[in-house]
This record gives sequence, C-alpha cells and structure tokens, in this order.
Amino acid sequence: MSSSSEDEVRRTWKFLTNHAHTLVCIAQDSGIRIQDIADRVGITLRAAQSIVGDLVDAGYVTRTRVGRRNRYEVHSDLPFRHPIAQDHRVGELLTVLARAKDERRKPSAGGQASSSTPVGGTYTQLSRPARRGSSRPSGDTG
Repeated sequence: MSSSSEDEVRRTWKFLTNHAHTLVCIAQDSGIRIQDIADRVGITLRAAQSIVGDLVDAGYVTRTRVGRRNRYEVHSDLPFRHPIAQDHRVGELLTVLARAKDERRKPSAGGQASSSTPVGGTYTQLSRPARRGSSRPSGDTG
C-alpha cells in the first residue's frame, strides 16, 4: 500500500460499522427516512436500504408500514453478532451513545449547548438491558 492510500485509510477508519450507525439513526428516530439514514451515515441510498434490510432480516429492527412511510422498532435486547461481544446487548451500545449525546447537549459554562450537538431526535426505542453478572468492560462492539 502506498503512503497516500495508508493516510486515506487512517482518515476514514471508524470504530463502528455502517450497520451500527444505521441502528443508532433508527433508535434516534423511529420514523426516519432511508435517504436521511444515508445522509447521516455518509453512505448511498442503496447501501442504506441494504443495511436496513440486513437489520430487519437479523431481527434487530422491525419495519412497519404506516401509510406511505415506514416506522421502525429497535430490539435492543438482542446480543451482538460477533462472538467476542455476544454476552452484550445492542441496547447497551445505544444507551452509551444516548448518554454521550445527552452530555453534548448539556449547556456549557456559558449557558449554551455544545456546537457539536448532533442533529436529530432522541433515542425512542431503548429498553434498559438487564444487568449482567460481569462488570468488565465491553471492549470492541463491532
């Protein structure tokens, strides 16, 4: 790999997959449009459609037609797919990200919310995961 392509890979590398980002978008707004998911995640419309289909097929999301639109429900009690993280639920990730979002929204000392406050709704489909016996860190989630 050339030096310039190595630099490009470093700049575009992310901890969470597009599937995780899509799930977060749906958890934030159960009535979100596929085009809005694509715009927020930074993927094509076709990729967003495919990822939502994957999440529906795997049971992480239920899609319900309401008039001309879709509504989604996230099943946050399901485990992660990777063997390393199977003892954790996707709701744990959504809860952590919701807390981080809330922290960014809190007013700063100057009385205004942080300029990094994300656009979008609140997490609407979260259910608190049951406490598990272990208090060890979750590590890589996907």
